[in-house]
Amino acid sequence: MVAVTFYGGVNEIGGNKILLEDKDTKILLDFGKGFSKRSKYYEEFLRPRSANGLMDFLRMGLIPNIKGIYRSDLLQMAGMKAEEPDIDAAIISHAHADHVGYCSFLHEDIPLYMGHTSHLILQALEERSNRDMEDEILNFKRRPFQRNDQPIHRNIKTFRTGDKLKIGSLEVEPVHVDHSIPGAYGLIVHTSDGAVVYTGDIRLHGSKPEMTRDFVEKAKEVKPIALIIEGTRIKELNDGASESRVKQSCSNIIRNTDKLVIADFSFKDVDRFRTFYTIAKENNRRLVIPLKEAFLLKWLSKDKILQVPTLDDNNIVVHIPKQKSGTYSEQDYGTKEREFLNLPNAWRADKIKDEQGKVICAFNFFSIDELLDIDPEPNSIYIHSASEPYNEEMEIDSQRLQSWIERFNLNLFQSHCSGHAFGDDLFDVVRQINARTVFPVHTEYPASYHIVANDLVIVEEGKRYDLGKMK
Repeated sequence: MVAVTFYGGVNEIGGNKILLEDKDTKILLDFGKGFSKRSKYYEEFLRPRSANGLMDFLRMGLIPNIKGIYRSDLLQMAGMKAEEPDIDAAIISHAHADHVGYCSFLHEDIPLYMGHTSHLILQALEERSNRDMEDEILNFKRRPFQRNDQPIHRNIKTFRTGDKLKIGSLEVEPVHVDHSIPGAYGLIVHTSDGAVVYTGDIRLHGSKPEMTRDFVEKAKEVKPIALIIEGTRIKELNDGASESRVKQSCSNIIRNTDKLVIADFSFKDVDRFRTFYTIAKENNRRLVIPLKEAFLLKWLSKDKILQVPTLDDNNIVVHIPKQKSGTYSEQDYGTKEREFLNLPNAWRADKIKDEQGKVICAFNFFSIDELLDIDPEPNSIYIHSASEPYNEEMEIDSQRLQSWIERFNLNLFQSHCSGHAFGDDLFDVVRQINARTVFPVHTEYPASYHIVANDLVIVEEGKRYDLGKMK
């Protein structure tokens, strides 16, 4: 008997947590952080209490109460009994937190499968971050811990397109897809009742639509009994947005200014990074990356397929911010940050200030206070090239950003290409794959698929669906 249960991504964007069972095998398809649920109760300065282990997360409904999946130490801190793992594996579609974030809580004996590039990204994020209970994906320290305690490393298994993962009674076939983060995969799970297809997050208007088409073709061939598909932008029609259009519009803006340019984009979006890197080269500028993003570039440049520059590239500058004493003393920086301090292309704010017309600063909202030291000339350029606000917290950040822009008399431009497929593209994917049953996730409008699905299920969180009976 094959069954699927949705514990996240139900009538919300992100937070995917999907349990798939076949005979005596159980796997998780993603185990992500649900930002919309979390923001109902918590914000930056009000967080679930780590001293309570998993108790706050369970009581507030941020994670499902499932037996046999969580770390023993976090259960015991919550006053609960430790449990033997009852899950054979968790398979991660990509490295965005809303798909992988709560793997931090999974039992150490549950292996994590992920793409090779996702593993590199998570290694970079781990290296640049302070240890936090919600950010212990690749390894963790058993809590309560002492500073010198050694981390427990999880069993990480990486894959690429073409690999076949044998997990109990299941065979899982990962196939690359295009998304706003590299190393994203759709999954084809071969069960005893037939194939179950999971898109993860996809798009067809990015720089590599052929990867998503590869996945759709593979999914179509297996004649799936079920399609689990995202629908973030199901209500929007393709307006011609593309990475090439972002490049063209941003190139035109930058070509016509001799002042400072700030480009606000997600550094995990390697396509967007390459876009601004190329624009910088074409306009005799250098791309300035924040110190914390140097970790990502260090790790991502190890994957030659991504074709990103190395840290010593002549067109890259690493910005060294003031910290603690404000004197740029080596002691002000973390041990792992110090490896970047003496790079020949490491610049402080005063150097950027003197070279304003020769750089593009890849600064997001959380680096904007550096403008106080850089002191941009009036009518400098701020290009916002990231997702539009989709919740109240992001709306507040957007308002604050506008205040900074007005304070420094910057010219604001918006140019972005979403990481998620538009409605007409999603409908076409459903038609082509032609699955027996369609389960929408990662969307606030699941019913929109009714016009193309053979059998549409508007899923309920925590409800178990027996795929063998859905004929």
